[in-house]
Amino acid sequence: MECFPNNEFCIAYLEKLRWPNGFICPECDSVSEPWYQTRGRLACPRCRHQTSVTRGTIFDKTRTPLTTWLETAWHMTTAKNGLSAITLQRTLGTSYRTAWTMLHRYRIAMVRSEREQLSGIVEIDECLVGGVDHGGKRGRGADKAIVVIAIEIKDPVGYGRVRMRHIPDASGDALVPFVCDVVSPGATVQTDGWGGYNELQKNGYVHQKKLMSSSDDPAHVSMPGVHRIASLLKRWILGTHQGSVSAEHLQSYLEEFTFRFNRRSSRSRGLVFRRLLEQAVVTGPIIETEIAHGFNWQQHNI
Repeated sequence: MECFPNNEFCIAYLEKLRWPNGFICPECDSVSEPWYQTRGRLACPRCRHQTSVTRGTIFDKTRTPLTTWLETAWHMTTAKNGLSAITLQRTLGTSYRTAWTMLHRYRIAMVRSEREQLSGIVEIDECLVGGVDHGGKRGRGADKAIVVIAIEIKDPVGYGRVRMRHIPDASGDALVPFVCDVVSPGATVQTDGWGGYNELQKNGYVHQKKLMSSSDDPAHVSMPGVHRIASLLKRWILGTHQGSVSAEHLQSYLEEFTFRFNRRSSRSRGLVFRRLLEQAVVTGPIIETEIAHGFNWQQHNI
């Protein structure tokens, strides 16, 4: 990238994103002008503590040049449908493992722990994600990954933000906690007649059921928002990732889809690139063993 020709430019950019109001010492919390030392180290003039702009972030102790990290973020946010690890490997000339690890660390950084809950009218339903059935059963009990989707419905038309979660089953024990986590109390929640949602009213929601069996409308008409998202999600997984998304890593891909969809109306891809890096410098270190067999999202408060 011409804007970031070397690591020094990358460090200067990340420093502005991490400390927009001035350097904050991680040891004494004082705001000051740091002493710039060799190898990118910063020293607090008050307590003499040494740190760096990458310490305590997803770039902590990385051996990959920051120029490669920022180029990855640029391709990830500017490519219309994102990119797979294989495509990134060919684009950057890195190893597949390096490309795969960078993409997964960025996917974790895409989730803000303080992100706002959905509000207003929220449509919720599940979809099945996975390979083609071979004579197996269909519906909520099928041997596929179950993804529950929540999307804001705008009045009179249009859609707002979306949230998704890979759940082990479609029971109330999995569905109700998801709704409580992502939807603000008092919102109107629209679902089908599935019994897993029966406890929503007790949790402070206005629950509206759309009973499919009592309507001649197909599911994509009765629940248009969720089914549109499900269709886009499956098309994205099949097209960009050739359908090779394992269940243990599925949530990470759902978070990338959510990040991209919720910023679909951004006028500048450069702003999305900046936003991703802003979140990357406030996300703690992620070691490879934490993502090798699927990141523990329950500890990440999604």
